Amino acid sequence: MDRDRCVSAGMCVLTAPEVFDQDPEDGRVVPLAPTPAPEWESAVREAAQLCPSGAITIVRQSPREETR
Repeated sequence: MDRDRCVSAGMCVLTAPEVFDQDPEDGRVVPLAPTPAPEWESAVREAAQLCPSGAITIVRQSPREETR
């Protein structure tokens, strides 16, 4: 997530409110968890696609990292 690219559109918060919030001071995206739960994967993907500034990037963890 690139807060510097965020334009405070709020699409991520509307799409995945369990994963994203907006900073009350500047309106930019704030992640609620560094790694969202698997059940929110679809919503996070949709939020990344809808983000007008491209501030959300999805990074897949390798199976080795997931077991740590």
